[in-house]
Amino acid sequence: MSLNLQYEAIGKGFVQQYYALFDDPVQRPNLANMYNVESSFMTFEGTQLQGSVKIMEKLLSLSFQKISRAITAIDSQPMFDGGVIINVLGRLQTDEDIPQAYIQTFILKPIEGSFFVQHDIFRLVLHNTA
Repeated sequence: MSLNLQYEAIGKGFVQQYYALFDDPVQRPNLANMYNVESSFMTFEGTQLQGSVKIMEKLLSLSFQKISRAITAIDSQPMFDGGVIINVLGRLQTDEDIPQAYIQTFILKPIEGSFFVQHDIFRLVLHNTA
């Protein structure tokens, strides 16, 4: 394969679609279609998960009822296998909690004319200060 020259559009479109599903509790179960049963990996706040079943168990166990999000930047790069790496920087607020900065990185791998999330790393930007 070769570099996907549409990587910027793919990155922005993916992020919009992913967060539209994630941020709507009714739609969140549909995120399962974006992950592979065996070869998707997620690190969520330091917890390592593999496969769509374990990833969805984690995502569906999140206890907040509402989420609002402001995306600061979406940076994408093409990969030599036709995939796309996406880095998202933003702020989110769940329920009535204070807004928190976050960073999320996705690696999309091509499969049969589409993509699946092979890697997903999410972390709130919290600093331990004394």
